[in-house]
This record gives sequence, structure tokens and C-alpha cells, in this order.
Amino acid sequence: MARTISYITGSELLALKRRPNIAIAVVDVRDDERSYDGHIAGSLHYASGTFTDKISNLVQEVKGKDTLVFHCALSQVRGPKCARRLANYLDEMKEDTGIKNILVLERGFNGWEASGRPVCQCTDVPCKGEYAK
Repeated sequence: MARTISYITGSELLALKRRPNIAIAVVDVRDDERSYDGHIAGSLHYASGTFTDKISNLVQEVKGKDTLVFHCALSQVRGPKCARRLANYLDEMKEDTGIKNILVLERGFNGWEASGRPVCQCTDVPCKGEYAK
């Protein structure tokens, strides 16, 4: 059965983050712009250009998370495409990864930032920050 991918707003993401029974990972698939535009604190970085090659690393890194939220700059091309690649990869896998929901952040990073939500400028990989509650 093919997995469905839904969109989520920044407000919905923050509300989900406050729910104790949901473990979320935010996956930033922007390429070089992450380094100079900043990023959502705590997000993982898997650039769209190399996403397919590193998809198994992502699955390992998000063990214990049941909801993954993908985004790029606007979440119109790279974010949805990488979310679909992950969904297809998981559909082909025979093991249960625990990932139940694959979402795309509506309006992407640019929408997140334009809404006045905090942006992290750290260079840590992975980012150890926590996005606003």
C-alpha cells in the first residue's frame, strides 16, 4: 500500500511538537542555501542533490521517530520530491521503521521564516537546537 504524503503548516508543526506521544524529525532538503539562510533548529540536513544516495542513513538517523516533516525553500519541488522518494523507499523495505507519517511543511523554510518563527544559524551537524514550542 502506497503511503500518503500530506502538507502541514508551521502552526500545526508547532502544535504537533507539543504532543508528548509524537516523535518528530524535521528534514531540510535544501542544498547550499541552508548554510547562509539558516535553518529550523533541530532539523536534519539531507540535501536534495544527494538525497537518494543517503536515504538509508536518514532512516537510521530517525529511528524512534514516527513523523517526518520535509521542507525545502518553498516546499514546492525538492521537499515533496524527497518525501515521495522516502515513502517509496519505505514501501519497498520489508522491515518496520516505525515511521507512520510523512509530511511536507507548507510554504517551506521561507514561509517558516516569514511567519516570524525562529531560525537557527549554527553550523553544527546535526543541529542540536530545539525549535520553538
